[in-house]
Amino acid sequence: MKLSVVILNYNVRYFLELCLKSVQKAIVNIDAEIIVIDNASEDDSCQMVKTLFPEVILIENKTNFGFSKGNNIGVSQAKGDYICILNPDTVVAEDTFTSILKFAENSANLGIVGCKLIDGVGAFLPESKRNIPYVNTALKKILGNSKMYYANHLNKNETGKVAVLVGAFMLIKRELYAKVGGFDEDYFMYGEDIDLSYKVLKLGYDNYYYGATSVIHYKGESTLRDKHYARRFYGAMQIFYKKHFKKNVLFDVFVWLGIRLVYFFRKAPKNKQKQVSKYVFISDKMNNKLKDILTKNVKLQSNTDNLENATEVIFDANKLTYKEIITMLESTKKDKLITFKILPQNTNFILGSDNAISRGEVVVLK
Repeated sequence: MKLSVVILNYNVRYFLELCLKSVQKAIVNIDAEIIVIDNASEDDSCQMVKTLFPEVILIENKTNFGFSKGNNIGVSQAKGDYICILNPDTVVAEDTFTSILKFAENSANLGIVGCKLIDGVGAFLPESKRNIPYVNTALKKILGNSKMYYANHLNKNETGKVAVLVGAFMLIKRELYAKVGGFDEDYFMYGEDIDLSYKVLKLGYDNYYYGATSVIHYKGESTLRDKHYARRFYGAMQIFYKKHFKKNVLFDVFVWLGIRLVYFFRKAPKNKQKQVSKYVFISDKMNNKLKDILTKNVKLQSNTDNLENATEVIFDANKLTYKEIITMLESTKKDKLITFKILPQNTNFILGSDNAISRGEVVVLK
Protein backbone atom coordinates (compact mmCIF):
# COMPACT_ATOMS: atom_id res chain seq x y z
CA MET A 1 0.00 0.00 0.00
CA LYS A 2 1.28 3.45 -0.92
CA LEU A 3 -0.42 5.81 1.55
CA SER A 4 -2.13 5.86 4.93
CA VAL A 5 -4.01 9.07 5.79
CA VAL A 6 -4.18 9.34 9.58
CA ILE A 7 -6.77 11.75 11.02
CA LEU A 8 -7.11 12.40 14.75
CA ASN A 9 -10.56 13.72 15.64
CA TYR A 10 -11.98 15.42 18.69
CA ASN A 11 -15.50 16.88 18.66
CA VAL A 12 -15.48 18.28 15.10
CA ARG A 13 -18.07 15.98 13.51
CA TYR A 14 -19.08 18.25 10.60
CA PHE A 15 -15.54 19.34 9.74
CA LEU A 16 -14.46 15.70 9.85
CA GLU A 17 -17.19 14.74 7.39
CA LEU A 18 -16.05 17.43 4.94
CA CYS A 19 -12.42 16.40 5.42
CA LEU A 20 -13.19 12.73 4.74
CA LYS A 21 -15.17 13.58 1.61
CA SER A 22 -12.24 15.57 0.25
CA VAL A 23 -9.72 12.86 1.15
CA GLN A 24 -11.81 10.19 -0.56
CA LYS A 25 -11.73 12.25 -3.76
CA ALA A 26 -7.96 12.67 -3.41
CA ILE A 27 -7.08 8.97 -3.07
CA VAL A 28 -9.21 7.61 -5.95
CA ASN A 29 -6.12 6.72 -7.99
CA ILE A 30 -3.86 5.78 -5.07
CA ASP A 31 -3.55 2.51 -3.19
CA ALA A 32 -4.46 4.12 0.11
CA GLU A 33 -6.37 3.80 3.37
CA ILE A 34 -7.94 6.29 5.75
CA ILE A 35 -7.57 5.86 9.50
CA VAL A 36 -9.62 7.98 11.89
CA ILE A 37 -8.72 7.99 15.56
CA ASP A 38 -11.36 9.53 17.80
CA ASN A 39 -10.16 10.89 21.14
CA ALA A 40 -13.37 10.28 23.11
CA SER A 41 -15.49 12.86 21.30
CA GLU A 42 -18.77 13.82 22.94
CA ASP A 43 -20.52 14.50 19.63
CA ASP A 44 -21.64 11.89 17.11
CA SER A 45 -18.36 11.81 15.16
CA CYS A 46 -17.91 8.05 15.51
CA GLN A 47 -21.46 7.19 14.49
CA MET A 48 -21.13 9.49 11.49
CA VAL A 49 -17.96 7.70 10.35
CA LYS A 50 -19.55 4.27 10.80
CA THR A 51 -22.67 5.29 8.88
CA LEU A 52 -21.22 7.37 6.05
CA PHE A 53 -17.69 6.00 5.71
CA PRO A 54 -17.80 2.25 6.53
CA GLU A 55 -14.56 1.68 4.60
CA VAL A 56 -12.64 4.03 6.91
CA ILE A 57 -10.69 2.36 9.72
CA LEU A 58 -12.10 3.84 12.93
CA ILE A 59 -10.28 3.65 16.26
CA GLU A 60 -12.41 4.79 19.20
CA ASN A 61 -10.33 5.86 22.17
CA LYS A 62 -12.21 5.94 25.46
CA THR A 63 -9.91 8.67 26.75
CA ASN A 64 -8.62 11.88 25.19
CA PHE A 65 -4.96 10.91 24.87
CA GLY A 66 -3.92 14.16 23.21
CA PHE A 67 -2.42 14.79 19.78
CA SER A 68 0.82 12.80 20.05
CA LYS A 69 -0.44 9.55 21.54
CA GLY A 70 -3.63 9.65 19.49
CA ASN A 71 -1.72 9.89 16.22
CA ASN A 72 0.80 7.27 17.32
CA ILE A 73 -2.08 4.87 17.94
CA GLY A 74 -3.35 5.50 14.42
CA VAL A 75 0.05 5.11 12.78
CA SER A 76 0.56 1.81 14.60
CA GLN A 77 -2.32 0.41 12.51
CA ALA A 78 -1.15 1.92 9.22
CA LYS A 79 0.04 -0.17 6.28
CA GLY A 80 1.10 2.51 3.82
CA ASP A 81 4.68 3.20 2.75
CA TYR A 82 3.90 6.84 3.45
CA ILE A 83 1.94 8.34 6.33
CA CYS A 84 0.05 11.61 6.06
CA ILE A 85 -0.84 13.12 9.42
CA LEU A 86 -3.89 15.25 8.64
CA ASN A 87 -6.09 17.44 10.82
CA PRO A 88 -9.84 16.79 10.70
CA ASP A 89 -10.51 20.49 10.06
CA THR A 90 -8.80 20.45 6.66
CA VAL A 91 -9.90 20.20 3.03
CA VAL A 92 -7.53 18.70 0.45
CA ALA A 93 -7.66 19.05 -3.32
CA GLU A 94 -8.21 16.08 -5.62
CA ASP A 95 -4.54 16.15 -6.70
CA THR A 96 -2.97 16.95 -3.31
CA PHE A 97 -1.68 13.47 -2.52
CA THR A 98 -0.69 12.47 -6.07
CA SER A 99 1.26 15.71 -6.42
CA ILE A 100 3.03 15.57 -3.08
CA LEU A 101 3.76 11.83 -3.36
CA LYS A 102 5.40 12.42 -6.74
CA PHE A 103 7.57 15.11 -5.16
CA ALA A 104 8.41 12.85 -2.21
CA GLU A 105 9.39 9.91 -4.41
CA ASN A 106 11.74 12.12 -6.43
CA SER A 107 13.41 13.72 -3.40
CA ALA A 108 16.60 12.22 -2.02
CA ASN A 109 17.19 12.04 1.73
CA LEU A 110 13.54 12.80 2.39
CA GLY A 111 12.38 13.68 5.88
CA ILE A 112 8.95 15.29 6.26
CA VAL A 113 7.00 17.13 3.56
CA GLY A 114 4.47 19.84 4.35
CA CYS A 115 2.36 21.96 2.04
CA LYS A 116 0.80 25.40 1.77
CA LEU A 117 -2.01 25.82 4.27
CA ILE A 118 -4.64 28.53 3.92
CA ASP A 119 -7.36 29.52 6.35
CA GLY A 120 -11.12 29.68 5.76
CA VAL A 121 -10.92 32.94 3.81
CA GLY A 122 -7.95 31.90 1.68
CA ALA A 123 -5.18 33.67 3.63
CA PHE A 124 -1.80 31.93 3.84
CA LEU A 125 -0.97 30.41 7.22
CA PRO A 126 2.71 31.20 7.96
CA GLU A 127 3.12 28.23 10.33
CA SER A 128 3.14 26.08 7.19
CA LYS A 129 6.93 26.59 7.21
CA ARG A 130 8.91 27.45 10.32
CA ASN A 131 12.40 27.69 11.76
CA ILE A 132 13.79 25.91 14.79
CA PRO A 133 12.63 27.87 17.87
CA TYR A 134 16.03 28.64 19.38
CA VAL A 135 16.04 30.74 22.55
CA ASN A 136 16.17 34.11 20.83
CA THR A 137 13.43 33.11 18.40
CA ALA A 138 11.21 31.71 21.14
CA LEU A 139 11.60 34.77 23.35
CA LYS A 140 10.71 37.13 20.51
CA LYS A 141 7.63 35.06 19.70
CA ILE A 142 6.56 35.18 23.34
CA LEU A 143 6.71 38.98 23.07
CA GLY A 144 4.70 38.96 19.85
CA ASN A 145 7.48 39.19 17.21
CA SER A 146 7.14 36.09 15.05
CA LYS A 147 9.36 37.11 12.12
CA MET A 148 12.25 34.79 13.02
CA TYR A 149 9.84 32.00 13.95
CA TYR A 150 8.68 31.50 10.36
CA ALA A 151 10.79 30.30 7.41
CA ASN A 152 10.65 33.44 5.30
CA HIS A 153 13.50 32.46 2.97
CA LEU A 154 10.83 30.77 0.82
CA ASN A 155 7.72 32.53 -0.37
CA LYS A 156 4.41 30.75 0.05
CA ASN A 157 4.40 29.35 -3.51
CA GLU A 158 7.98 28.09 -3.55
CA THR A 159 9.29 24.65 -2.67
CA GLY A 160 12.43 24.03 -0.68
CA LYS A 161 14.07 22.90 2.53
CA VAL A 162 12.73 24.15 5.85
CA ALA A 163 13.35 23.07 9.42
CA VAL A 164 9.88 22.73 10.94
CA LEU A 165 6.50 21.76 9.50
CA VAL A 166 3.04 21.88 11.01
CA GLY A 167 1.15 18.87 12.36
CA ALA A 168 -2.02 19.74 10.43
CA PHE A 169 -0.40 18.18 7.33
CA MET A 170 2.77 16.09 7.47
CA LEU A 171 3.80 13.47 4.91
CA ILE A 172 6.54 11.08 6.07
CA LYS A 173 7.69 7.56 5.27
CA ARG A 174 6.25 5.13 7.76
CA GLU A 175 9.64 3.54 8.42
CA LEU A 176 11.15 6.95 9.23
CA TYR A 177 8.26 7.78 11.55
CA ALA A 178 9.01 4.55 13.42
CA LYS A 179 12.76 5.21 13.36
CA VAL A 180 12.39 8.52 15.22
CA GLY A 181 9.79 7.09 17.60
CA GLY A 182 6.83 8.99 16.17
CA PHE A 183 5.39 11.92 18.08
CA ASP A 184 6.82 12.41 21.56
CA GLU A 185 3.97 11.65 23.97
CA ASP A 186 5.31 14.05 26.59
CA TYR A 187 3.48 16.68 24.52
CA PHE A 188 -0.29 16.61 24.92
CA MET A 189 -1.02 19.34 22.39
CA TYR A 190 1.29 21.85 20.66
CA GLY A 191 5.02 21.44 20.13
CA GLU A 192 4.93 17.80 19.04
CA ASP A 193 5.22 18.74 15.35
CA ILE A 194 8.26 20.92 16.10
CA ASP A 195 9.78 18.06 18.09
CA LEU A 196 9.18 15.50 15.31
CA SER A 197 10.59 17.85 12.66
CA TYR A 198 13.70 18.43 14.76
CA LYS A 199 14.24 14.73 15.48
CA VAL A 200 14.12 14.02 11.74
CA LEU A 201 16.65 16.81 11.07
CA LYS A 202 19.01 15.48 13.76
CA LEU A 203 19.12 12.13 11.96
CA GLY A 204 20.37 13.94 8.86
CA TYR A 205 17.20 14.01 6.76
CA ASP A 206 15.83 17.03 4.92
CA ASN A 207 12.38 18.48 5.59
CA TYR A 208 10.59 20.18 2.71
CA TYR A 209 7.89 22.78 2.29
CA TYR A 210 5.95 22.05 -0.91
CA GLY A 211 4.23 25.22 -2.07
CA ALA A 212 2.65 23.78 -5.22
CA THR A 213 -0.50 22.51 -3.51
CA SER A 214 -2.85 24.27 -1.11
CA VAL A 215 -4.93 22.76 1.68
CA ILE A 216 -7.61 24.58 3.68
CA HIS A 217 -7.04 24.46 7.42
CA TYR A 218 -9.88 25.79 9.53
CA LYS A 219 -7.59 26.68 12.42
CA GLY A 220 -9.11 26.74 15.85
CA GLU A 221 -11.58 23.92 15.26
CA SER A 222 -9.86 21.21 17.28
CA THR A 223 -9.15 23.61 20.13
CA LEU A 224 -10.33 27.06 21.03
CA ARG A 225 -7.82 29.88 21.37
CA ASP A 226 -8.91 30.55 24.93
CA LYS A 227 -7.00 32.01 27.87
CA HIS A 228 -5.14 28.72 28.37
CA TYR A 229 -3.70 28.65 24.83
CA ALA A 230 -0.54 30.62 25.63
CA ARG A 231 0.16 28.48 28.67
CA ARG A 232 -0.14 25.24 26.67
CA PHE A 233 1.85 26.52 23.71
CA TYR A 234 4.77 28.01 25.61
CA GLY A 235 4.74 25.11 28.04
CA ALA A 236 5.31 22.87 25.04
CA MET A 237 8.21 25.09 23.96
CA GLN A 238 9.70 24.61 27.41
CA ILE A 239 9.49 20.82 27.02
CA PHE A 240 11.12 21.06 23.58
CA TYR A 241 13.99 23.16 24.83
CA LYS A 242 14.70 20.94 27.82
CA LYS A 243 14.76 17.85 25.60
CA HIS A 244 16.99 19.15 22.83
CA PHE A 245 19.17 21.94 24.23
CA LYS A 246 21.25 22.62 27.29
CA LYS A 247 19.41 23.76 30.39
CA ASN A 248 19.04 27.51 30.39
CA VAL A 249 17.64 29.03 33.55
CA LEU A 250 17.21 32.44 31.90
CA PHE A 251 15.08 30.87 29.19
CA ASP A 252 12.91 29.12 31.78
CA VAL A 253 12.38 32.42 33.60
CA PHE A 254 11.44 34.24 30.41
CA VAL A 255 9.00 31.50 29.42
CA TRP A 256 7.45 31.60 32.89
CA LEU A 257 7.07 35.38 32.65
CA GLY A 258 5.98 35.25 29.03
CA ILE A 259 3.13 32.85 29.76
CA ARG A 260 1.82 35.26 32.39
CA LEU A 261 2.45 38.52 30.55
CA VAL A 262 1.69 37.48 26.98
CA TYR A 263 -1.62 39.35 26.88
CA PHE A 264 0.08 42.60 27.87
CA PHE A 265 2.43 42.37 24.90
CA ARG A 266 0.12 40.91 22.29
CA LYS A 267 -3.01 42.62 21.09
CA ALA A 268 -6.06 40.40 21.34
CA PRO A 269 -7.98 40.06 18.09
CA LYS A 270 -11.04 42.26 17.93
CA ASN A 271 -14.28 40.34 17.86
CA LYS A 272 -15.98 42.17 15.04
CA GLN A 273 -19.51 41.12 14.38
CA LYS A 274 -19.71 39.75 10.88
CA GLN A 275 -21.83 41.78 8.51
CA VAL A 276 -23.26 39.89 5.54
CA SER A 277 -25.12 41.99 3.03
CA LYS A 278 -25.78 39.20 0.55
CA TYR A 279 -25.07 35.55 -0.22
CA VAL A 280 -23.66 34.15 -3.45
CA PHE A 281 -24.09 30.45 -4.20
CA ILE A 282 -21.44 29.13 -6.60
CA SER A 283 -23.18 26.36 -8.50
CA ASP A 284 -25.24 25.67 -11.62
CA LYS A 285 -28.54 25.32 -9.79
CA MET A 286 -30.06 27.06 -6.79
CA ASN A 287 -30.44 25.12 -3.54
CA ASN A 288 -33.86 25.96 -2.14
CA LYS A 289 -32.92 24.89 1.38
CA LEU A 290 -30.31 27.66 1.40
CA LYS A 291 -32.89 30.21 0.39
CA ASP A 292 -35.22 29.05 3.16
CA ILE A 293 -32.71 29.27 6.01
CA LEU A 294 -30.49 32.26 5.13
CA THR A 295 -31.61 35.72 6.18
CA LYS A 296 -30.61 37.56 3.00
CA ASN A 297 -31.28 36.95 -0.67
CA VAL A 298 -29.12 34.28 -2.29
CA LYS A 299 -27.72 34.96 -5.76
CA LEU A 300 -26.66 32.13 -8.08
CA GLN A 301 -23.28 32.54 -9.83
CA SER A 302 -20.84 30.26 -11.65
CA ASN A 303 -17.69 31.96 -10.29
CA THR A 304 -16.42 34.49 -7.76
CA ASP A 305 -16.08 37.41 -10.18
CA ASN A 306 -17.43 40.85 -9.22
CA LEU A 307 -18.13 40.11 -5.58
CA GLU A 308 -19.30 43.07 -3.52
CA ASN A 309 -18.24 43.98 0.00
CA ALA A 310 -19.66 41.92 2.86
CA THR A 311 -20.67 39.02 0.64
CA GLU A 312 -20.70 35.45 1.93
CA VAL A 313 -19.84 32.93 -0.77
CA ILE A 314 -21.15 29.38 -0.54
CA PHE A 315 -19.37 26.81 -2.70
CA ASP A 316 -21.40 23.84 -3.92
CA ALA A 317 -19.14 20.76 -3.72
CA ASN A 318 -21.82 18.78 -5.53
CA LYS A 319 -20.85 20.70 -8.67
CA LEU A 320 -17.35 22.01 -7.97
CA THR A 321 -14.19 20.04 -7.33
CA TYR A 322 -12.36 20.76 -4.09
CA LYS A 323 -9.42 22.00 -6.15
CA GLU A 324 -11.70 24.54 -7.84
CA ILE A 325 -13.04 25.64 -4.46
CA ILE A 326 -9.54 26.05 -3.00
CA THR A 327 -8.35 27.95 -6.09
CA MET A 328 -11.29 30.39 -5.96
CA LEU A 329 -10.89 30.81 -2.21
CA GLU A 330 -7.21 31.66 -2.59
CA SER A 331 -7.62 34.01 -5.54
CA THR A 332 -10.42 36.16 -4.10
CA LYS A 333 -9.33 39.62 -3.00
CA LYS A 334 -8.91 39.92 0.75
CA ASP A 335 -9.92 43.58 1.07
CA LYS A 336 -13.67 43.22 0.63
CA LEU A 337 -14.64 41.37 3.82
CA ILE A 338 -15.68 38.34 1.79
CA THR A 339 -16.42 35.21 3.81
CA PHE A 340 -16.90 31.65 2.62
CA LYS A 341 -18.68 28.41 3.36
CA ILE A 342 -18.75 25.03 1.65
CA LEU A 343 -21.75 22.82 1.02
CA PRO A 344 -20.18 19.32 0.95
CA GLN A 345 -21.60 16.85 -1.54
CA ASN A 346 -24.71 14.97 -0.40
CA THR A 347 -25.04 16.81 2.92
CA ASN A 348 -27.54 19.09 4.64
CA PHE A 349 -25.09 21.58 6.13
CA ILE A 350 -22.70 24.35 5.19
CA LEU A 351 -19.60 25.32 7.12
CA GLY A 352 -16.70 27.71 7.09
CA SER A 353 -14.47 29.93 9.21
CA ASP A 354 -13.93 33.67 8.95
CA ASN A 355 -10.44 33.85 10.48
CA ALA A 356 -7.63 31.74 11.87
CA ILE A 357 -8.44 32.24 15.55
CA SER A 358 -12.11 31.74 16.33
CA ARG A 359 -14.19 28.63 15.80
CA GLY A 360 -15.88 28.14 12.49
CA GLU A 361 -19.58 28.13 11.85
CA VAL A 362 -21.82 25.21 10.90
CA VAL A 363 -25.31 25.87 9.55
CA VAL A 364 -27.61 22.86 9.29
CA LEU A 365 -30.13 23.11 6.45
CA LYS A 366 -33.49 21.89 7.68
